[in-house]
This record gives sequence, structure tokens and C-alpha cells, in this order.
Amino acid sequence: MTEGGHNKAAAALEASIIGSSPAICQLRDMIRRVARSNASVMLCGPSGSGKELVARAIHDEGVRAGKAFAAINCGAIPSDLIESELFGHEKGSFTGAHARRIGHFEASDGGTLFLDEIGDMRFDMQVKLLRVLEERTIVRVGSSEMRRVDVRVISATHQDLGAAIAEGKFREDLFFRLGVIVLQVPSLASRVEDIPALIRHFQRKMPADAKCRYDDAALAVLLHHDWPGNVRELRNFVERASVLHGGETLGADDVARLLNPTAAPAPRPAVPSSFAAVQASADDAAFHTAHPKTPAPGRPIDLKREIETIELEQIHVALDLADGIISEAARLLTLKRTTLIEKMRKYGVHQQAA
Repeated sequence: MTEGGHNKAAAALEASIIGSSPAICQLRDMIRRVARSNASVMLCGPSGSGKELVARAIHDEGVRAGKAFAAINCGAIPSDLIESELFGHEKGSFTGAHARRIGHFEASDGGTLFLDEIGDMRFDMQVKLLRVLEERTIVRVGSSEMRRVDVRVISATHQDLGAAIAEGKFREDLFFRLGVIVLQVPSLASRVEDIPALIRHFQRKMPADAKCRYDDAALAVLLHHDWPGNVRELRNFVERASVLHGGETLGADDVARLLNPTAAPAPRPAVPSSFAAVQASADDAAFHTAHPKTPAPGRPIDLKREIETIELEQIHVALDLADGIISEAARLLTLKRTTLIEKMRKYGVHQQAA
């Protein structure tokens, strides 16, 4: 590769894997090394840490760039359909199979298949996946014809597969086949110095009046947060801040409220224009602290806005807990899946990724 091509590739990788912390610099270096081969890669790391982005970066940096890349969440596919999803099926092979279907292995021929949450795959499917990896052939459900496939498999899990192997829930031979190379994707808490760069990245496509600014105290709160939801939690936080406080400069209290969306929201005091306004603002703050939801003469509460704010925050919380899986988030909210999708469209909430 020429120097110009090398610099272009480096810039592309830095644009997809954001940050300059030692952990991220080391991860980018490992991605470049791993991408040169066709070896199977297993990505280990907590939920929301960006494992799919890493898988995509490995694909884009390697010889299969430009070919098909498919991402499958093994935990989100019903167990009785996963074989058909991966290997395809013939018409009439089971109830509901009204037409032939090409599986993800065939559709990704020549490219890369990312199997997320591989630890959730049922045991009998692990046997079939191992055979495909070893023989490089697949058989559609309802067929006896073997078809050769050339697919690089990248898998991921947030589980302790060592413990799953010890408990007999995951095949050790499959682990070794999938994990020829094992990469650890760091948690956000282990690289908090990347948070400002990540915020800028998430705000990049937002209109100017939707972008929030953060004072030093606000950034300090962000850097000391535990981030149990990792980068996905930060992305949701940035989106939540833009919806509720677009164009504003946020302080420590604002950030604390946004990080704890289940707490009852409190109105933010207006910026005073005089000493009298300062005193009035202080009186108002004391009043709202004691009676946060009680209207006072001349101080009406926008009930519709309050309800919408709480609803939006609860949707974000449910999506965080459900790792972005809409059907699971709907279950947590005791809503129909279609109802949740309608509400997400209403508030401009995008479907989450792993």
C-alpha cells in the first residue's frame, strides 16, 4: 500500500473506532494486524462497548472489504429459526416455509459474517456451526445438497464463555474454532478520556441548535460516571440531552439528571437578568424543591410536556436494559412492539445497535 493509501486507511479506522486512550490505540493496532488474515476472531467485552463496530472495522481493513458484511444477533433470533437464518431453507421444509430462502452464510459468501452474542446459541446449533466452520460447507434446511461457502466468521459475546464451557453450556471445541484470535473490547469506564471525542462524534450529524455544550463541572460528572451501558449508554445520553436541552450549556446538575432518567425531572431555572430576578429564581427553586409537581398561581405546569419527558426517558432506559432489542424493551415497558416503534418515531429515537 502506498503512503497515501496507508494514511487514508488509518484515517478511516480512526473515524470508526473513536478515541485516543491507550486501550483504544491498542485495539486499533490489533484490528490492523487481525484484518490481514482470514482467521476467525472472537470479540469479548461488555454489552454496549461497540463490538459490532470492531467487527465491521476488521472487515473494512481486510482483503474482504467491499464484499458482503452481515451482523446477526444470535440471542435475538428464536431458537427454532436460527438454523434457517444461518443456513437457509427449501420451500416446504417446515410449516411457514412458503419459498426457498438463502441463509446468511450463503448471502455472505466471499465476505464476513458477524455472529453477536454467540454464547446464547443453543447447544445443538453449536454442533452444526462447528461443522460448517471446519468443512466450509452448508446444507439448507430440508435439503441434502452441500454448498461450499467462503465466509470469514467474527463472533462476539459479553458472557464468560470459560464458565459456560465448565457448565456444559458451550462447546469447548467451538470456542477454540471461533477464537483463533481473541480481542478484548474495552469498557467505556476503562477509557473515560475518550468521552469528549465520542460526544463530538455523536453530535457530528446533529443540527447546530440540537448540540449541547458541557462546562467543566459537567464533564467531571461524565468522567466519574460508571457507564454500565458503555458507549451505547453515552450515545443515548447525548441524544437525550439534545432532545431535552438542545443548544444549551449543561452543568453538573443537568448531567446528573440526564444520567439518572428515572428520577423525577425538575424544571431548570431561567437565567436571571437582575438581582430581583436572582431572588425570584431562588424562591422558585425552593418552591419547586418542596413541591416539584404542584402548580402555583402564575406558574402553570405543562403537563403534556412533563408526561412526554418521562415517557421519552423511560423508553431510553428500557432500550439500554434491553441492549437495543425493541421487542425486549417493549416487554419491559408492557407495551406492544408496534406501539413502542410508534413512540420511538414520535420522539425521533433510533433503533439501537449492539
